Amino acid sequence: MAAAALTREGGEDAFRRLFRFYRQRDASDLRGVVDFSAPGGQVFRAQLSVSSVSDQDAYRAGLQPVSQWKAYGLSGYPGFIFIPNPFLPGCQRHWVKQCLKLYPEKPNVCNLDLHMAPEKTTDLWGQSKEQLKRKGSSKWEPRSLLEKLRWVTLGYHYNWDTKKYSANHHTPFPSDLAFLSEQVAAACGFRGFQAQAGILNYYHFDSSLGIHVDESELDHSRPLLSFSFGQSSIFLLGGLKREEAPTAMFMHSGDIMVMSGFSRLLYHAVPRVLPNPEGTALPSCLNQALSSDLPVGSVIEHSSDEDWQVCAKYLQSSRINMTIRQVLAEGQKFPEESGTNGKGQAPSEDSDHESSKAKRHKPNTV
Repeated sequence: MAAAALTREGGEDAFRRLFRFYRQRDASDLRGVVDFSAPGGQVFRAQLSVSSVSDQDAYRAGLQPVSQWKAYGLSGYPGFIFIPNPFLPGCQRHWVKQCLKLYPEKPNVCNLDLHMAPEKTTDLWGQSKEQLKRKGSSKWEPRSLLEKLRWVTLGYHYNWDTKKYSANHHTPFPSDLAFLSEQVAAACGFRGFQAQAGILNYYHFDSSLGIHVDESELDHSRPLLSFSFGQSSIFLLGGLKREEAPTAMFMHSGDIMVMSGFSRLLYHAVPRVLPNPEGTALPSCLNQALSSDLPVGSVIEHSSDEDWQVCAKYLQSSRINMTIRQVLAEGQKFPEESGTNGKGQAPSEDSDHESSKAKRHKPNTV
């Protein structure tokens, strides 16, 4: 197979060669991609800390009891955990709606803030929903503001220019997303995880995410959590150096990925977004209804039919990814800095970023 041959070549640009291979190949030639729905080969079952999360707290976060989750690791990647869709029926819809309707709102920061007046970016949902609902299949139709959204930052806002976080550029982290993240981290053996920063990435079928390492957090002992919703993608997980060829794997709607320990600082990328493998407009897990009997204290909210109609239309050609991190260790503070403006700057093109010739997807994160 061509992908296997590229992997064996090794050399300075091994990751880049595989990135371009999966970026350009036809969807029918993906036999070398690990599929966790049919594990085997280098995939093995991973152990979870079932007792660390009560069934009630899992339900409150919209998750199945941890005892019912399936979790997998990859040989050669200690600290990497893949959890295929552990969400309860209908609960993915809540996170999709939050990522499209609530989280892009001020005081959070998004890519549109860099080149639009503040008053133009205060209600992306309200400005986009009618246009999205009417949207047809023609790629020539003008895009709504929501479709122009590429990233949103939460909590400690990542500065794309300095590649740093700072104490003076911080807004409250969403409590529902913090609760979800804390339960997933605890189930993976990281009790006490604090969700302090989030980067939401918005992909379309022509989007990709370049080769990079997430190392700007001051505490690397805590995991990086990744949540995916909507259409599928290919994720490449490499090594500590760019010379090491990556392993390709599918990420589907509802899948959770945890990078910790050795795997916390590995190179990774998303070369391609793919239609969900069921061949339908949306994966079946997104068509499931939410239970009318939510537990006391649930962070999950019911979405109105109108709101979900907008979200569903968006997701027909899109994927949303939430990556959550703990920036500081307990009691740790940011070093004193001078000359920073605290603004979220657009990421620059550099040797650590592989951009597609199509619509460039610039944030350097999962």
